[in-house]
Amino acid sequence: MIELRQDVPENVVAMTAKGKVTADDYENVIIPAIEAKLKDHEKIRLLYQIGPEYTGYEAEAMWDDAKVGMKHLTHFEKIAVVTDDKWMIRATKAFGFMIPGEVRLFSNAELAEAKTWISQ
Repeated sequence: MIELRQDVPENVVAMTAKGKVTADDYENVIIPAIEAKLKDHEKIRLLYQIGPEYTGYEAEAMWDDAKVGMKHLTHFEKIAVVTDDKWMIRATKAFGFMIPGEVRLFSNAELAEAKTWISQ
């Protein structure tokens, strides 16, 4: 499940993953949120927290994630990935360099720091 956060500036899409992330989360929450922000901003920022309650991704959700990333690759100015999940940390380090915007990793304990960084 994906929950949108509202405690960020207007040009930031902020979300928290809890439980299992599904294709429905992408189709009904993530994609509409990103596309709505892009109507008002040429470049946006993303704060993506993989919270302690996160249990994984459905295969379809992983595919949707790849499609969203490719479609909006140049629209992200900054991406903050907040997680303690070892697999997500490795994946972000392995593929983060491919994103034209700045990508930075934070632990869940550093969520406040991530919010500050994404807002500056």
